[in-house]
Amino acid sequence: MTYYYVKALHIIFVVTWFAGLFYIVRLFVYNREAQDKPEQERAILQSHFKVMIRRLWFGITWPSCILTMIFGTWLTVLYGSLPSWLVVKIGFVAGLLVYHLSIHWIYQKQLANVFNYTSMQLRLWNEVATIFLFAIVFLVVVKHELSFVWGIVALFALFLVLKIGITLYKYLRAK
Repeated sequence: MTYYYVKALHIIFVVTWFAGLFYIVRLFVYNREAQDKPEQERAILQSHFKVMIRRLWFGITWPSCILTMIFGTWLTVLYGSLPSWLVVKIGFVAGLLVYHLSIHWIYQKQLANVFNYTSMQLRLWNEVATIFLFAIVFLVVVKHELSFVWGIVALFALFLVLKIGITLYKYLRAK
């Protein structure tokens, strides 16, 4: 019985963690694009974005990350064993944590008005979370039917589709 409650909480915090990861980078994009505005408009926009970014990062994203890890670890203990699919999932989660920390680094830089990336680079970086989401969900749901090779091919295809979509967006936006 406890297993299902812990699993439900784990899923809820995974969802809120990803929501935070997806939205924070969009805010980074808007904050970066505000750099190109006239001084008075830029100051107002960036002041507003900094508040939004800080609240999202420390009010939703970090707490959700921590609670996801707590409930995920608890779920693994309750599961009782460590099958190969779960080991691979934990590897993807470790990669997602590295991604999360990279977002924290960008967060710190943007709050200090240091913009190391263009809005297009940030848009591309935003899609990394999508790739982790696909990889982890497919692994958990179709764990026994999933081929490692086809899984890698599918992730690569997803990356290409996302890259083409972003490039097309940039082209249409420039027109």
